[in-house]
Amino acid sequence: MFSYSAFYLFVYMGRFNHWPAGPVMREQLDFSHIELGIINACLLWGFALGGMSHGRIAETYGYRFLLVTGTLASVVLNWVTSFGTGLWTIAIPWGLNGFANATVWAPGIGMLSQWWHRSQRGRVMGFVGVAAGTAMLIMWLVTGWTVSEFGWRAAFRYPPLLMIPPVIGLFFLVRDRPSDVDLVDLDQRGTMNSATANSESQYLDQPIHGPLTAYKILYSNWRFVATSHVKGLENVVRYGLTTWAPLYYFEEAGLSIEKTALVTVALPVGYLTAPMVSGWISDVILGGRRSPMIAASALISAAALIGLAIAPAENVYAGAVLLFIGAFAMSLSMTSTLVVDMAGPRYAATASGILDGHGYVYAGAQAIIFALVLDTAGAPWQWVFLGMAGARILSALIALRVKL
Repeated sequence: MFSYSAFYLFVYMGRFNHWPAGPVMREQLDFSHIELGIINACLLWGFALGGMSHGRIAETYGYRFLLVTGTLASVVLNWVTSFGTGLWTIAIPWGLNGFANATVWAPGIGMLSQWWHRSQRGRVMGFVGVAAGTAMLIMWLVTGWTVSEFGWRAAFRYPPLLMIPPVIGLFFLVRDRPSDVDLVDLDQRGTMNSATANSESQYLDQPIHGPLTAYKILYSNWRFVATSHVKGLENVVRYGLTTWAPLYYFEEAGLSIEKTALVTVALPVGYLTAPMVSGWISDVILGGRRSPMIAASALISAAALIGLAIAPAENVYAGAVLLFIGAFAMSLSMTSTLVVDMAGPRYAATASGILDGHGYVYAGAQAIIFALVLDTAGAPWQWVFLGMAGARILSALIALRVKL
């Protein structure tokens, strides 16, 4: 867990580094909001395709193998993107980078599920969530500084190189499962009285008759499908905020790129502070139940988004506080842990990948939809934040109705 989390601290250097660079790219390349939305959507849909496939591939050929090859490919594709001069010479390699970089999530979660009992999963996933939030913060600061000092192309060249040492270290420090180092693999059936316990035991006992069996089993569970759509609606906001908040404060408040980065750094700070809290509450206080955390996450973040729509862009202090609250609330959600509970260790990587895939399909769609709202419809920025709030309210309704 510690080795994987330390590695994960650096993977956003080659994943979301275009967000702090976005305002400068738009200014220098004369991109519209729609063109920036297309670039972002290509990355996110690349993630979606990667998430849907990498988990199952890793369960078949090995978790470490995919983690290492995907990370190194991501570094190369970042460099290719840096030489782009127009929309498609940037968007195409950036989409391929999304596919490659997606290897760092589902295979990693599948690997962790082999080493940790399900009664500890909330805290383990919480620890990984803290690493993901910290990765966002490190990327935001490093890339923001790189763009201000050396230009947007440098953001795709130098920060991604920081991914190479930790992935090499990961390869030598970790193994796929306890039996790889002559230890006894864990009995993962668990003892918690949750609604997912029976389904996990069922998945552990089912035979595999082909590469698509895992997908058939997971998609036959309507609770898993509902959770995947809740994750998609979550990502409308998680990636909607990180896509559009920098542009909002850069354009509407007239901030410099440095001040924009300082205001919007509240997002990664919020993302990194919540996961350990949510994991502990879910495991210890709620007895493994994930649904209350998902609903609370949705409602609190919806309130913060409505606040962002009301507060003037020039009030950067209020904006920073609301961005922090919204990001903190987003990371209270336990959808990633819930699907591993549902699927069990046998299909953990596939389930995590499918969930992530659904999330990134929605995330890519928001990049296009909100760009059209801003450019074609000419709507004010407030409609973007209100649209995100609506997505969060819908998430809460689904979570409560389905009793995830």
